[in-house]
Amino acid sequence: MTSSQAPKNPPQSTGLDKKTGAILSYALGWVTGIIFLFVGKNDPDVKFHASQSIVFFGAASVVNIVLSIVGSLLGALGIIFSLAGLVVSIVAVVVWVMAMLQAGNTGGVRAELPIVGRITAPYADRLAGSVE
Repeated sequence: MTSSQAPKNPPQSTGLDKKTGAILSYALGWVTGIIFLFVGKNDPDVKFHASQSIVFFGAASVVNIVLSIVGSLLGALGIIFSLAGLVVSIVAVVVWVMAMLQAGNTGGVRAELPIVGRITAPYADRLAGSVE
């Protein structure tokens, strides 16, 4: 590679390339989403993945907490809520794996999760635009 050619995925402000930043945005769910929302300042695609992670995994966490609380209050009927919480957790794990694979396969370029991607895209663009 000559000095006039730019690398395919140049390192961002984190020192990581776009693909790695996108994958790591999902690594620990909403926690790493928050971290990469602030650390991935120069890349709107990493901010997009980070905001998707925050919205999806944050919502899954809130739903699980609510189901757990309601289930504990209802006694024997709470088993249904516990099973619903288990289903939410399984869906979250499946989406987690798929999101990380999709972020890796696209090289960190935007890959929308159903529903969540359309919700977060405008905000990720605004956040990236306000930083640059």
